[in-house]
Amino acid sequence: MNKQISQLINTASELVSKLADGNKHTVAAAVLTESGRTICSMNLSHFTGGPCAEIAALARVVSEDEIPTLIVAVGDNERGVLSPCGKCRQIIFDYYPAMQVIMPDEKSVKSISKLLPDTYRWNNHQIT
Repeated sequence: MNKQISQLINTASELVSKLADGNKHTVAAAVLTESGRTICSMNLSHFTGGPCAEIAALARVVSEDEIPTLIVAVGDNERGVLSPCGKCRQIIFDYYPAMQVIMPDEKSVKSISKLLPDTYRWNNHQIT
């Protein structure tokens, strides 16, 4: 797992170094899928709250018919690994409750349920 963690962090770091502009794009996320693929994306800052990098990356995962297992976000200006915001934590939990998240110390991996204890379970309130 340590090699996968390092590779995922490096992939997100390379993307944010390449594309960050200090304004609209400031964070990159990389996702490891069940099949072993790495899928990345950038955030899109906007005053309306545009999508975070994690959500943009997960949308790509879905569009490529993959199943995500591990995710990391990396900030521009050498901020390193970032913890997911509350919105991202809730969305990840609702759609991928088994997801693992690389934390800022770059050594620990936590399940999304540990990052969002006693959460509101959105899926339990949806009409099917």
